[in-house]
Amino acid sequence: MSEQPFQISVSNEDLELLRKKLDLIRFPDELENVGWDYGVPFEDMKRLVTRWRDSYDWRAHEAELNKLPHFTRDIETDAFGTLNVHYIHQRSTQEHAIPLLFVHGWPGSFMEACKILPLLTGESPDHPSFHVVVYSLPGFGFSEAPRKPGFAIAQYAEAMTQGGDWGQRVTRRMATLYAPKHVKAWHTNFTHTDAPNFVRNPLTASAHLAHTSSAIPYSPYTEFEKKGLERNQWFEDNQAGYYTEQNTQPQTLGYGLADSPAGLLAWIYEKLVLWSDKYQWEDDEVLTWISIYWFSRAGPAASLRIYYEAHHAEDIFNQPYVGGCPMGVSYFPAELFLAPKSWMQATGNLVFTAQHESGGHFAAHEKPEVLVDDLRKMFGKGGPAFGVVPGKNGYAR
Repeated sequence: MSEQPFQISVSNEDLELLRKKLDLIRFPDELENVGWDYGVPFEDMKRLVTRWRDSYDWRAHEAELNKLPHFTRDIETDAFGTLNVHYIHQRSTQEHAIPLLFVHGWPGSFMEACKILPLLTGESPDHPSFHVVVYSLPGFGFSEAPRKPGFAIAQYAEAMTQGGDWGQRVTRRMATLYAPKHVKAWHTNFTHTDAPNFVRNPLTASAHLAHTSSAIPYSPYTEFEKKGLERNQWFEDNQAGYYTEQNTQPQTLGYGLADSPAGLLAWIYEKLVLWSDKYQWEDDEVLTWISIYWFSRAGPAASLRIYYEAHHAEDIFNQPYVGGCPMGVSYFPAELFLAPKSWMQATGNLVFTAQHESGGHFAAHEKPEVLVDDLRKMFGKGGPAFGVVPGKNGYAR
């Protein structure tokens, strides 16, 4: 099946069901003066639920999202049949624009890329322009979910090539399996890890292993890198519970998230606040983000299973890195894991790094201009990845 135009269109019945469920919410009690220590404060939840139920206008936000060029396409996958995948395909007017793939993670969606799309596709003699494809991973947003177990990172990569976080893992596997045909260069705000003798987090254990077994000499950590390692320790001590639950018993958690809009809101809103860098979330911004999960094609439980499948396939620990393919890393201080530069040099052909004073896990949404500027520097004239895609350097000729 070829590319088909798509419009988000939530039924009136689904909107009414959401309103009824919000009417029936039973809130828990709360201890006095605990702030965020025990989780999302009651005051925040009550405000957001009241707004979602009484005055939030999904139709207005749906219309705004539909201004983007949405499409779906049937993707054939080995052993998992055909999946109908949703994506945004925003083309530049520049004939020689660079093809760029944006892949979100959890708890993200295509919404993460909305702010960077006009910046990336804009044409200027001062910077390169990009053609951008923003996928909804299978099981997320308006993409169909796999129906059989075992759909791990290699399968996500297979689906994406035929058409962070999980995005950086999927794209890394894509570059390894399908370059040079499909992927010529990639860029990510990578995540970081703990001290060398305490690498517990699977996201960067392979990065540290590659560094310790490489010929790259050890160099003292900078103050930025030390603070990054402290950030990782904070995450391990205070934020890792979701990870354990989702990679062990996602179905159990899924009942609560699929049935209770308040449960879904609290589960994701917590991450939006604590994983960003003092970003001032507007209520409607949060509710649109959560509504995409609530109204998702497969339901919010489907998005959890990527953790279970990757964990049990050992896809997290054993992620290969791209040999000669140019790699760029944007460091944002409130990201969840920040591998020191020396570690990253051991994992691939690191040609570009940028260190920023603020920003967190949702960098494309929090700091769109900053992230786009890094991409322009990496792929622009004089940049280390200029001309890496033959015939597509991003500039008019």
